[in-house]
Amino acid sequence: MQATATVITEQLVQDATNEAAQQARSAAKAFHAKHGDRDACGFAWVNVFGVRSNSKLGKWLQAAGFRKDYTGALSLWNPSGFPTQSISILEAGADAYAEVLKRKLGLDKVYAGSRMD
Repeated sequence: MQATATVITEQLVQDATNEAAQQARSAAKAFHAKHGDRDACGFAWVNVFGVRSNSKLGKWLQAAGFRKDYTGALSLWNPSGFPTQSISILEAGADAYAEVLKRKLGLDKVYAGSRMD
């Protein structure tokens, strides 16, 4: 397998975060349609590790809504924007968002996280 470098531009980050948000909303809606709003209450987010908040990429991610958290990662809470407290629905959206960022930006330290309330 040969590694390929991805040149990350501001437009690429905007496009990736817009697509990721759309995919997250779609995943959350699909999960809700299939399973309903019946799970435990909780939260979900996406963490991007290894990106400094004062770098170009960090600033572009912050413009898309990410904020530096206590772990040093850039974090985006409830990336699906789905209006629910069901942890499973929110996790589905966060997983979809993280996968799009990994694929589009070539970042390897992008993770979905969650916790119960």
